[in-house]
Amino acid sequence: MENWLNAAPVLLIKMLITVILIFTIIIVITRISGLRSFAKISSFDFASTIAIGSIIATIILNPDQSLLKGGLALGGILLFQTVFAFCVRKSKFFKKIATNKPMLIMENGEILFDNLHKTNLSEEDLIAKLREANVIDFGQVLAVVLESTGDVSVLHTATDKKLMDKMLQGVRRK
Repeated sequence: MENWLNAAPVLLIKMLITVILIFTIIIVITRISGLRSFAKISSFDFASTIAIGSIIATIILNPDQSLLKGGLALGGILLFQTVFAFCVRKSKFFKKIATNKPMLIMENGEILFDNLHKTNLSEEDLIAKLREANVIDFGQVLAVVLESTGDVSVLHTATDKKLMDKMLQGVRRK
């Protein structure tokens, strides 16, 4: 009988073998689909990574799930992610409806409060990200961008250099 303190030795051995096999499957599939498999370039990539983690955990911890089923699910997610990335690259219309554009939330030391509210961030959230980036004065901040992945990019300097326009390519200002 199993409880929360122990498990049958056969189940533990099966789990260890499953770990080895499922990670072997992940390595093979990732080598085929490319480096983007676990990149967090878009919100869709982030969702795919979470789904992959969930499938891996389910296959490893649930003895009723088959490796074949898990391998096919992983392959399906990575195939769909690859097709999605291809469609985004090739179709402006698809890119527009399927992806989020980054949003400028601070520029030249000034907080863009309208954009901050549109992104559902508080001033405290922004200031926490500035502290993480070692900003000690708003005057150092050239731009802060909420990326399409949900990450916050802080572009700052301790000198009087200007920000290259190309650094804000594709970023919404309003």
